[in-house]
Amino acid sequence: MGAFAVVLAGLRAVGASDAQAASGLLAVSVAMGVASIGLSVRTRMPILVAWSTPGAALLISMGAQDGGWPAAIGAFLVCGVLLALAGLSRPLARLIAAIPSPIASAMLAGVLLTVCLAPARAAADSPAQALPVIAAWLLLWRFAPRWAVPGALVALAGVMIVEGASLEGRLGPTVDVTAPVFELSAIVGLALPLFLVTMASQNVTGMAVLQSFGYRPDLRPILLTTGAGTALISPMGGHAINLAAITQALASGPDAGPDRSRRWIAAVTAGAAVIVLGLGSGLATSVASAAPPGLIEAVAGLALLGALTASLAVALADTPDRDAAVITLVVAASGITIAGISAPFWGLIAGLGVRGLRRWRADPPERQAHEPTV
Repeated sequence: MGAFAVVLAGLRAVGASDAQAASGLLAVSVAMGVASIGLSVRTRMPILVAWSTPGAALLISMGAQDGGWPAAIGAFLVCGVLLALAGLSRPLARLIAAIPSPIASAMLAGVLLTVCLAPARAAADSPAQALPVIAAWLLLWRFAPRWAVPGALVALAGVMIVEGASLEGRLGPTVDVTAPVFELSAIVGLALPLFLVTMASQNVTGMAVLQSFGYRPDLRPILLTTGAGTALISPMGGHAINLAAITQALASGPDAGPDRSRRWIAAVTAGAAVIVLGLGSGLATSVASAAPPGLIEAVAGLALLGALTASLAVALADTPDRDAAVITLVVAASGITIAGISAPFWGLIAGLGVRGLRRWRADPPERQAHEPTV
């Protein structure tokens, strides 16, 4: 449910109406469920597909694009094409995988940081509404971490009841199709960062999780499936689907059953369940629309604190790339826009540039140390 809040907040941030956000939530739910079932049945491995939660956080930090919601739809479509191309092109997939982990994690941390500030802003702007939600999350985080975000949502519902909020709009499943518009600034500033965080934070990590449990599927069919699925659902508002990372461990590990050869059934079951949950997208969107301003974003920020912690741990590890990672994080979190291109892209460029400069300056002494003396 916490991820629902993140996705809805992201879609609304880039210009979706309530109906369009509900359609996008339904689209990604059905697509990830169908892809999970299809890939797991075909490979007899627990291949779990999820929506891009880091991608949704990126949407929150980006805000409305030039060209509005149709331009965002165009960016989603381009992201899907890039994911599929990564599946068709091994060099492209290797190039993305070659981005140093500290820098990729720092870019993600910069995106997440802007979202995770929302609870503090809400507490300052609307303390009477925000503090009960934050208190519920904090209490459950201490004693029952798995229930922290659902508990925050329950507290949010209580605040809405006290405030006398009423649900409006269609509560059932909604499909709203929008023709894509291809704006260069949205393609470079939204589609490319969405592709990069989806690849680096989800697909690469998800493959590592699968391999840690002894599963070694071919990444190409997974990228082709998720890329084509993203492109297909983009006109309905779906931002991106990808290989699951954290939930992949649940479907691949011992909790899914002692027989490794039958754990694919857990992924199929999860895929079917998420399709059913997606049917409640209209209700979830109506709740989000009726919530006091800033509270849905606050819940999304609370839900992403764990991801921010993990990203910062990798980005700030004691490695030679730490300085470059810090530069990446600072620029990605700055919110700057240059030439219509958003901060995460410039953060990545800045970090890779600093890393390249450090390696270039270090090369001559290293080469001299290996040169034979005469």
